[in-house]
Amino acid sequence: MAIDKSMNVLIVDDYKTMLRIIRNLLKQIEFHNVEEATDGAEALAKLRGGNFGLVISDWNMQPMTGLQLLQEVRADGKLKATPFIMITAESKAENVVAAKQAGVSNYIVKPFNAETLRDKIEKVLGHA
Repeated sequence: MAIDKSMNVLIVDDYKTMLRIIRNLLKQIEFHNVEEATDGAEALAKLRGGNFGLVISDWNMQPMTGLQLLQEVRADGKLKATPFIMITAESKAENVVAAKQAGVSNYIVKPFNAETLRDKIEKVLGHA
């Protein structure tokens, strides 16, 4: 079964350049319905108001971190099953453990390319 590339994807990063990079990588792998949020609160509002098949969020954000956003998503009855990929510049073991405990679907360490992103998305959406 193929992945539904028309699904809505929410990308969350407080760094505009990174949002553009992720959007371009998603476009390369044919995901075109991409929305952006520049912080966790905005992301939560969009998630609660929309229908997203995937969240790709940076870890290091202010004032709400990616981990806190993940915890909010997992605590929300309507959103808790939403696949959630965390992006981080650090591959510290304790971060990976914290994200896994919070229910992250997968994890990408920067820098990454379209191939890595596709691979992680396929794993998360269960069609790899």
